[in-house]
Amino acid sequence: MNNRLLCTILLCLPVFTSNAETKVFELTLANGLKVLVKEDHRSPVVVSQVWYKVGSSYEPGGITGISHMLEHMMFKGTDKHPAGEFSRIIAENGGDENAFTAQDYTAYFQTMESSRLAVSFELEADRMRNLHLLPEELKKELQVVTEERRMRTDDNPQAKMQEHFMSMAYANSPYKHPVIGWPSDIANYTVEDLQAWYQRWYAPNNATLVVVGDVQHKAVFDLAEKYFSDLKPSDIKPLKPQTEIEQLGVRKMTVKVPAKLPSILMAYKVPVLKTAANESEAYALEVLAGVLDGGSSARLTSGLVRGKQIAVSASAGYDMTSRMSNLFELEATPAEGKTVMDLEAVLKNEIKKLQENLISSEELKRIKAQVLASDIYQKDSNFYQAMQIGTLETVGLGWQKADEYVAKINRVTAEQVRDVARKYLVEDHLSIAYLEPQTINSSVENKGAK
Repeated sequence: MNNRLLCTILLCLPVFTSNAETKVFELTLANGLKVLVKEDHRSPVVVSQVWYKVGSSYEPGGITGISHMLEHMMFKGTDKHPAGEFSRIIAENGGDENAFTAQDYTAYFQTMESSRLAVSFELEADRMRNLHLLPEELKKELQVVTEERRMRTDDNPQAKMQEHFMSMAYANSPYKHPVIGWPSDIANYTVEDLQAWYQRWYAPNNATLVVVGDVQHKAVFDLAEKYFSDLKPSDIKPLKPQTEIEQLGVRKMTVKVPAKLPSILMAYKVPVLKTAANESEAYALEVLAGVLDGGSSARLTSGLVRGKQIAVSASAGYDMTSRMSNLFELEATPAEGKTVMDLEAVLKNEIKKLQENLISSEELKRIKAQVLASDIYQKDSNFYQAMQIGTLETVGLGWQKADEYVAKINRVTAEQVRDVARKYLVEDHLSIAYLEPQTINSSVENKGAK
């Protein structure tokens, strides 16, 4: 049932729910905007975040990076607040603000003294539906984004390798595209492109407003009604499914860019909470990542870096809360006298050990203790709490999943870790990139030869 039909059935009355454990209170406005509030009265500060269900994974070819470009343009003003006014007003009220774009979402946030929350709401509501997209402002911001791409990607060897690696590892998943976009797409955005993207996705029924801090939830709901309830929803049609096709063999590439050190990036295709046949597999993969890279006593650091001294750095990563299936990644830089091929062999051996032998009870206890400690520590931050709520809600898992994390990690067994290693960390689903450093002079010569 879609949100508009549900609203009609309920005579457009707001829906309130709360959860005793997390004390997250929920309100859905008649126009579809979801408001989530978590009271935290330890300091007179509030974090306000507006999350939109749109990011680089929503973008078709030709306009990759447009979600990120629109994020920049969202600070360019409305009739009521000209360009630059948003940031000035927030600063005058003692607040900080910024925004970020990822594969599955775009979010805007402010941290302010709690009595100033209305200032944040008024500004966000205004630009949710009343943004000015002007050619002269787009021209300026295109230069900013082009320079951002140069600094963060083109002049960063690791980021450059990651970008090329993702385009190889995925065949048809939209995760193959960089969040910032491909250079040719960035150079050819038009105001019409941005206007269409803005009108389609920036609407109350495609947004979640998350507030965490020294507030009373009923007062926040009243403010949300005041500033956001008159905004009109969009007719948002569901995305077509873009399920990655099965990989039928190992994929390898060599990336040649100016760099000081070589490195290797390996990744296996794995499910996440939303796509796993049994969500316990996602929690087991999370624990597996902790076995390899969960502090100084984890296997990669203690074995490859300090032990064999074959790597100067080694890490593992997995994001269980993405919208679609993604990658279990391993990355390492060889020590002096070692090669990326040496690292490939030892990394594969670490995976093999996980597939053949159960992890020890001590390792399992260590990881579970770290998860609990990290969860407690991170919840000390209003911003992190809002991030966790916003992420889970926006990718379609629901904020309630935050309550389940520690308990479900604690249920993971050594057998489950071994089983997911055997099932998913297999050669035919592996992609590998080798970073082969080039001197600046030879890189320039090679480009000239082409």
